[in-house]
Amino acid sequence: LPALETLKQRACESVELNAARLGALSRDIWSRPELAYEEQQAHDTMTRFFSSGELPGAAWAVQPRYKLGTAFRAEWGTAAPQGPHPLRIAFLCEYDALPGIGHACGHNLIAEVGAAAALGLKAALESLPQPAPVAVQITVLGTPAEEQGGGKIDLINAGAFDGLDVVFMAHPSQEDAAYLPDVAEHDVTVKYYGKASHAAAYPWEGVNALDAAVLAYNNLSVLRQQMKPTWRVHGVIRNGGVKPNIIPSYTELEFYLRAPSMKDLSVLTEKVENCFKSAALATGCKVEIKGGENDYYNVLPNKSLQKVYKENGKKLGIEFISEDSILNGLSGSTDFGNVTFVVPGLHPYFYIGSDALNHTEQYTEAAGSQNAQFYALRTAKALAMTALDVIFKPSLLEEVREDFRQVKLKEEGQINPVE
Repeated sequence: LPALETLKQRACESVELNAARLGALSRDIWSRPELAYEEQQAHDTMTRFFSSGELPGAAWAVQPRYKLGTAFRAEWGTAAPQGPHPLRIAFLCEYDALPGIGHACGHNLIAEVGAAAALGLKAALESLPQPAPVAVQITVLGTPAEEQGGGKIDLINAGAFDGLDVVFMAHPSQEDAAYLPDVAEHDVTVKYYGKASHAAAYPWEGVNALDAAVLAYNNLSVLRQQMKPTWRVHGVIRNGGVKPNIIPSYTELEFYLRAPSMKDLSVLTEKVENCFKSAALATGCKVEIKGGENDYYNVLPNKSLQKVYKENGKKLGIEFISEDSILNGLSGSTDFGNVTFVVPGLHPYFYIGSDALNHTEQYTEAAGSQNAQFYALRTAKALAMTALDVIFKPSLLEEVREDFRQVKLKEEGQINPVE
């Protein structure tokens, strides 16, 4: 398919041509970090970018504040010779930061990569002398609140992903990988209600909520011996009392639970909740256990998309980590996992020129550096090239859909086994 290679070249050239404005976009978001659901400036920066008359080619149709206050949607499509249904390709942009340390997860680069890949794909399709055999709709979705709350889950529930065929995004890391096993995550807030009393004069009149919190914490520490190596439980005591001479009447803990699948996560959740309940029983406190509104699902792999992404990445000089490293590695959690349960998706990781670890001050610095630009734009090129493969190779699209069906069936069979 020499014509396809020419289109890929065109996509890469477009990313290079737009490098300065893409770098400025990333830097703008990086320099003004905002927390989940509060990304007003990032939202405005992104919507201004896609509404700009300076962008090459035809205009994007931009919907600001799309279904969420800080989400947006930008679209552009080609006309089709036949058939009403375009192939819908989406690129996702995240742009929320972390409390205290700014863009330590590099979401400014995620936003840049999503925008860059969309521009590259659009430029390639606009360069065609005649319309493509299939109509294509490119959608850019701004998805807020990945670090807390799960904006993509809100958007799924609001119908933002309905009708999409394939979804792409890429996440900054310490290495390049077409897939990492991001795990399922459930967060829980636990409140213990006791009874205040003077801690020296008549402690026996009190019911100690701090004792309940400490017991709960220790129950979980003891549980760790029976946890699978792939399970994770981590948390903080958010409120531990007021003053040493008052028996604490109220304490609060927040914990995150993670496991490789939703099935494992439900088993772990039950064990952890028993740790919380038993601490209340032992101390005479009342307990309130509240799960987060949105559980993050594990990211489902799509072997066909991963294979093509790696082929394209290697042409650009990307060196991918070994399969063993992927299998033995542990990752975090992302609301993109939930997306992979409703539409075939690709969520590769990319090196940004630094050995710093995510969620550190050093990573914040790296994410805003000029050095990261080369790697981010190279990743965007590989995404655009992969999208072109999906568009111009109908057999690949079928494989991608089949992978999605099979993996999802297997996963849902685990969650709801047939009796």
